[in-house]
Amino acid sequence: MRSPDSSFNKFAGLHYAVLAVGAVVFVATFGGTSHAQETGPTPIPTNPVVDTPENPASGTDSPTQTAEKSTGIPTHPVEIIEQMSGWLVPFLIASVISVWFTIERVVVLRRSRVIPRSFVEPFLENLHKGKLDSATAVSQCRKNDSPIASVFLHGVEKWGRPCVEVEQAVIDGGERQIGHLRRHLRVLNGVATVTPLLGLLGTVVGMIQAFNDIASAGAMGKADQLAVGIAMALLTTAFGLAIAIPSLIMYMYLSGRVEALVMEMDELSQKVVRQVSAEGLAAKPASKTRPRTTPSPEPSEAVA
Repeated sequence: MRSPDSSFNKFAGLHYAVLAVGAVVFVATFGGTSHAQETGPTPIPTNPVVDTPENPASGTDSPTQTAEKSTGIPTHPVEIIEQMSGWLVPFLIASVISVWFTIERVVVLRRSRVIPRSFVEPFLENLHKGKLDSATAVSQCRKNDSPIASVFLHGVEKWGRPCVEVEQAVIDGGERQIGHLRRHLRVLNGVATVTPLLGLLGTVVGMIQAFNDIASAGAMGKADQLAVGIAMALLTTAFGLAIAIPSLIMYMYLSGRVEALVMEMDELSQKVVRQVSAEGLAAKPASKTRPRTTPSPEPSEAVA
């Protein structure tokens, strides 16, 4: 049987051993830290070195990488196309549509095509002088493929009818021609309306992606990356406005040209109505061909 003294001595020895191990660990830990502080890195100077491409700080990117990160928004057309990626396709389609229909309407709405002077002036002059009959007038209008000839045709087909009937026929024909003249102007108006909205959609989507990328990279405090992302997103709005503004200008210009042509066509059509209506035909002989009759003197009665 062990004595209490021997048990106490063993317990005291184990206690001392634990204390010795703890002391060694303490010394190794704090002694190493003190040594690292004594022989550690050079203290931070009063004027810290600025991280510039010419003098980069330790642990930062190289000058080449820094220049690449600070390039900002691209200005070269190839770089812009690469950054736009899939968003460039709808803008390209919209620009082609706008240019195509602008050229087509400019060619179609020429005054020499809508109201050819070589047809209108001789036709109205011969009609006024009475050199045209119904069949000849209809034949001349059908031979000419201009819009004003189509309007005249609706009038001369009602040759000799009342003025109201002839005028209504001319109005109906004029409305059809106005529809043809305005046919593709809606396309330009649609392009001018849709492209800014498409650009705004691209901007919103791009900003969402930019904020998401910055938040995922943990670089929310880096304003340069945020600015580049927003600038890239705004490219879609710039493209949309660059297409919409010329399209809207051409739409307004061509609409004004149509209005001017319609007013001139209406004025010329009224001349035709006055010449071929029943009232106009009845007034022509009285003023031109019908001879004036003078009252004959009554025979004097014989005086008884």
